[in-house]
Amino acid sequence: MAKTQMNVRVDEETARAARERALAQGVSVNRYIEELVQRDAAEVGRSFVDAAADFMKSYETVFAEELGGADAGRTTGGPQA
Repeated sequence: MAKTQMNVRVDEETARAARERALAQGVSVNRYIEELVQRDAAEVGRSFVDAAADFMKSYETVFAEELGGADAGRTTGGPQA
């Protein structure tokens, strides 16, 4: 993947912390920051999926009533008798 250069300004304490943490992990400051952003983006995605699942569970009966019954759209994974 192509890399894009970004310039950011942080206070000296934040810069020192980033350098120390990157050194402790054995990676460059660039890689450390990149990994932080990737983890944060993944967490946002997980939060969205969790919220969507909670929403669906909260309104499951409403959807079932609108769609024609509690078993509407569900599969059991095998033939039914």
